[in-house]
Amino acid sequence: MHGATHHLTALERAEALCQTRGVQLTPLRRDVLRLVLEAEAPIGAYALLDQLKASRPKAAPPTVYRALDFLLEQGLIHRLERLNAFMGCTEALEGHDHDHDHAHDHPHQFLICRGCGATREISDHAVEAAIAAAAARGGFSAPRATVEIEGLCAKCGAAKP
Repeated sequence: MHGATHHLTALERAEALCQTRGVQLTPLRRDVLRLVLEAEAPIGAYALLDQLKASRPKAAPPTVYRALDFLLEQGLIHRLERLNAFMGCTEALEGHDHDHDHAHDHPHQFLICRGCGATREISDHAVEAAIAAAAARGGFSAPRATVEIEGLCAKCGAAKP
């Protein structure tokens, strides 16, 4: 888990990005983002709801889903289909500069360890180019693709007999 200073910086960055875009990172949206960032691994909506209820007892699933939808639209978090869970967007929240309005315009792939569940976001332009080329050969335009790669991290791979 990252230190609290990292989260504060990420939250401040998220607020600045939202302000620049003219959208509001409400206290609820901020709380949901903070919980996503504090999670040690990608976190599901219902786990977020359980944690949110500690400070907002009346929180309900639609509350969390609306906040998650906003955070996804703004490119502040990613949804991992394979895990049905959410994680912070490394590119947007660690201070990397973007030439685009929204952070999700960068290529992103996720390495998901089936041993320990560790998940890492990478942004490999060669993977993006290969997907675009393959799509074009099939007569398909794919301006954006999310790739989830399941395997073993170095630690779990080393532990295998």
